[in-house]
Amino acid sequence: MKTLQLKRVFKATALALCLSASLPAFAAQPKDEVVAVVDNSVILRSDLEQSIAEVKHQLQAQGKTAPPEQFLQQQALEQLIIRQAQLEQVKRYNIKPDEKGLNEAVLKVAKDSGASSLEAFQQKLDAMAPNTYAALRGRIAEDLAINRLRQQIVTSRIQISDSDVKNFLNSPQGQAAVGSQAHVLHMRISGDQAAAEKTAKDVQAELAKSNDVKAIGQKFSTKAVKVEGADMGYRSLSDIPAELAARVSTLQAGQTTELIAVRDGIHVLKLVERKGGDQKAIVPQFQTRHILIQPSEVVSPENAKQLIDSLYSRIQKGEDFAVLAATYSNDPGSARDGGSLGWVTPGVMVPEFDSRMKSTPKGQVSEPFQSQFGWHILQVTDTRQQDMTKEYQERMARQILGERQFDAELDTWLREIRNNAFVDIKDPNLDRKKK
Repeated sequence: MKTLQLKRVFKATALALCLSASLPAFAAQPKDEVVAVVDNSVILRSDLEQSIAEVKHQLQAQGKTAPPEQFLQQQALEQLIIRQAQLEQVKRYNIKPDEKGLNEAVLKVAKDSGASSLEAFQQKLDAMAPNTYAALRGRIAEDLAINRLRQQIVTSRIQISDSDVKNFLNSPQGQAAVGSQAHVLHMRISGDQAAAEKTAKDVQAELAKSNDVKAIGQKFSTKAVKVEGADMGYRSLSDIPAELAARVSTLQAGQTTELIAVRDGIHVLKLVERKGGDQKAIVPQFQTRHILIQPSEVVSPENAKQLIDSLYSRIQKGEDFAVLAATYSNDPGSARDGGSLGWVTPGVMVPEFDSRMKSTPKGQVSEPFQSQFGWHILQVTDTRQQDMTKEYQERMARQILGERQFDAELDTWLREIRNNAFVDIKDPNLDRKKK
């Protein structure tokens, strides 16, 4: 199962604003000075001026008035300190963005500026000042590395229990989020208060036994009390008033709510059935087994390729796949079971394995193919369509709950690394503690 993926973009204004007034700030400055030391790194005056320019540009774009200059300088410096503390963590964990992702991020900025290619973008920036493109590319690489660091560190701090997931899925918000629908019957009892309360209890007992809301309304309506019933059919809980939906969400099929007294009378609802709406997750699964040959200190890449080709040839000639997997496969978990991986859902394995698995007919053996783990042969022994709605809803619930916790955990973590960092502000006018 894939780990929780939380989509968060590092909130650096550079990517959005660097193509405006602040672009020249990426170029090397002939004169500079250190305004702060953060652990093993420094923040330069030019860094601070660039950050201030970016914030001013953002405020201007939003139609907001900039705060007093000294306050703005102190706030900008504090953000740079926190950024530098994160970059120290990036170096500590040796986190680097992949070249493809970096090129895509820079190309997006290039296209936003009207450039058609990275080459044209580089020429445009370096025409402003030498090395501007390299400085901007380095800044974007830092942003991507920080974003990856946050994903790894903050996500690992988020704890979501099975009961958290269950409670969320039972809530109106949770069921609306996963597309859950409920078939609900609704009775409203109004009129003389004392008589309505007595009648409501009778209606509740009758509703527990019957789904005929029209008959129940006719049976219990009197001159003093009016009983109205409606079959609400299937509808998303988000379409039901929140105070009613919250009570329905905790019911099992066939149960009624307690009596709900509100301004317009006494209400009682019954859950007839619950279903997943349009969010049914029917997915193909492949019963798969494989043989993995990994290069190592004693097996060269060339020898690994020769061995996998030899095993493929032997299988084609009729030798038993399971016996060869148990004898030669470098995947100890599956080798013990003749190479069996059980039922595999697309998206769980690496892309190369996924693609080959989906394209291999049932009963056939794939040609050798390579992934980051080594050389594979796989066989699809059976296929099926599996209802993964429950698993899908649980994964979605964990995703939503994780997203809710992410910002709070991120703020806590940022405060921690800021407090733990060694910070020496050289300019007393920028040090709020000395003011």
